[in-house]
Amino acid sequence: QVQLVESGGGLVQAGGSLRLSCAASGSIFSIDVMGWYRQAPGKQRELVATISSGGSTNYADSVKGRFTISRDNGWITVYLQMNSLKPEDTAVYSCYGKGIWRGYQYDYWGQGTQVTVSS
Repeated sequence: QVQLVESGGGLVQAGGSLRLSCAASGSIFSIDVMGWYRQAPGKQRELVATISSGGSTNYADSVKGRFTISRDNGWITVYLQMNSLKPEDTAVYSCYGKGIWRGYQYDYWGQGTQVTVSS
């Protein structure tokens, strides 16, 4: 089992920056990929960014060039640096972790943190 706890959300004006953190605990040795998803009111949850155990990153087109995902070497904390924020970035951001153990995949989610960008 892996537990994920997000922090760093809040209210920011358009053009501003926020950094989200996701602290992982438990069986972190099993983690293969971690990332961030978001869900705005009335919309489906969408991928924001992911980072693999090898350091490869993947971003949604809507955030490329503005957001950066990073992690410490031990998978203890994953960060999402968000710059040049836009009102359309307003959503609940959730941390995601994919664990592989004995051939099975396990998906882990944090409780989510609200990001609100005012125009």
